Amino acid sequence: MSAGIRDHIEAKRSFGNAVCGSIAEAIARLGFPLQTRIDLPDFDAAEFIQVTDPYTQSEDLVGFWYNSRKQRIGQIKFHGDGSFYAEYDVVQPHPRKKNHFVEAINAWGKEDNIKTEAKLLDLPQ
Repeated sequence: MSAGIRDHIEAKRSFGNAVCGSIAEAIARLGFPLQTRIDLPDFDAAEFIQVTDPYTQSEDLVGFWYNSRKQRIGQIKFHGDGSFYAEYDVVQPHPRKKNHFVEAINAWGKEDNIKTEAKLLDLPQ
């Protein structure tokens, strides 16, 4: 890993930890019982790359989360304008809405305004 990407990761560490915390809180608010095993996002567990945004030419930092089988379960992207977007897989039946399935938690915004939303799918009848 180059020094440039390490510096970029370190510069986003606090912001990234706040995003991970917001995603974890959104999962908890859904009401999953304690025995449901859902791994929560960890900024330091992400594997990062830098990409050049084709429109703005800014160097964006993108991190990917993987499960133990090396399947991608989420990503976080920090844009050059200070905004971000993240998606983290939950892949569980909704604990309170019996006709819904929680696919993922989406998060977006800026450091001072992190928004989250559960991505729900209807279960077939």
